[in-house]
Amino acid sequence: MVKQENAVVPTSTRACILIVDDDPKNRMALQELLQSSGHEVVLAASGEDALRCVLRQDFAVILMDARLPGVDGFTAARTIRERERSRSTPIIFLTGAYEDLPSMFRGYEAGAVDYIVKPLVPEVLTFKIAIFVDLYNKNAALTREIAERRRAEEHLRKSEENLRALAARLQSVREEEWTRIAREIHDELGQALTGLKMDLTWVAKKLPGDQKALNAKTRSMFDLIDSTIQSVRKIATRLRPEVLDDLGLAAAIEWQAKDFQKRSGTRCKLSLPSEALALDRERSTAVFRVFQELLTNAARHADATRIDIAMHVDSGSLVLKVEDNGKGIEESAMFSPKSLGLLGMRERVLPFGGSIAIAGARNQGTKVTVSIPLGLK
Repeated sequence: MVKQENAVVPTSTRACILIVDDDPKNRMALQELLQSSGHEVVLAASGEDALRCVLRQDFAVILMDARLPGVDGFTAARTIRERERSRSTPIIFLTGAYEDLPSMFRGYEAGAVDYIVKPLVPEVLTFKIAIFVDLYNKNAALTREIAERRRAEEHLRKSEENLRALAARLQSVREEEWTRIAREIHDELGQALTGLKMDLTWVAKKLPGDQKALNAKTRSMFDLIDSTIQSVRKIATRLRPEVLDDLGLAAAIEWQAKDFQKRSGTRCKLSLPSEALALDRERSTAVFRVFQELLTNAARHADATRIDIAMHVDSGSLVLKVEDNGKGIEESAMFSPKSLGLLGMRERVLPFGGSIAIAGARNQGTKVTVSIPLGLK
C-alpha cells in the first residue's frame, strides 16, 4: 500500500517504511523497489511532512534524504529522536556521492543508524531494509506478548483480590454466626437448664426422706444437669469467648493459654502488655483465632513441653510471638498449599496489612511471629 505526497497514514498494521525525498523520481524509484519486496510504504516530500507522519504512526525504518528544502534531513532526524514515541526508529540517510565526510558525521550525530550514498545498490538497500523490518516485527510481537502478560497478571491480581475479599467476608460472616449461636446457646439453653435445675430442686424438697431410690435418682439428675450446663458453657466459649469481648485480646490470650496448659499439660510462659490495647473487634478476633490455631498446631505436630508467648506493640503494630521447643517445622511445609492451617492464618491477617513469619529447624522448635498494624483502615 502506497500513499501520495500528502503522506496520509496507511490503515494497515504491518511494518511500514517512510521515504523522505524532495525528488519525485527518487521517491518513485524507492517506492517501486520496496514495493516489489513486499513492503508497505509512506511517502513524504519534505522534512515537515516527515515529522507529521512520525506523529501519526510508527515506522520500521525511515529513509531520509539529507538535503531537503525547509527543514533539512538532519534537523528532522534530531526532532524525531527527541520524541519518545519515535526515539528508537532507525533512520538511514540518503545522500549524493559528492557529500563530504563532515556531513556524514553530522548525520550520525543527528541519530542515523546508517548512511547510504547515491546511486543506490538495490540489493544492499533491500537487505538492510529487511533487517530493520524483521526487528520491528519481532519487537511488535514482543510488545504484544508483554501487553497480554500484563493483562493476564492484572486479571489474576484482581481475581486474587476478589477471592481474598470473599474469604474475608465469609470469615466475618462466620464469626458473626458463631457469636450469635454462642449467645443463643448461653442465654436460651443455659436458662432452660437453670430453670430445670430449680424445678428439680423443688421436687427434691418435696420427696419424703424414706424414698431412697427417688432421692438417688434426683441426685443423679442434678449431676447430669450440672454436667450439661458445663458442656453448654464450653461450647459457647469455644464458639466465641466472652472474655475476648468483655476484657480484650490480652485477657483472652491469657485465658486460652491457661486452658491449653490445663488440657495438654504443655507449660505456657506468658509475657503480655499490662495496658489495654487500642485494637478493634475485627483485629482482636483475627489475632485470637491465629493464636488458637498456633496452639492447635503445637498440640498436633510439635510434641513440645514448653511454649513461650509474648505480645507487645512495636512501631504502630501489634506483634505476637509464639515459640515452642518441639520437633520443629520442615521448610517445605511453611509454604505448602497443603498446609491449610498456615494458609488460613495468613489469610486472617492479610486484610489488615498484617504478616506471619515462621522460622524453625528440625528438633529446634518453631517460632511464629504475627504482626498486624493497629491503625490500618
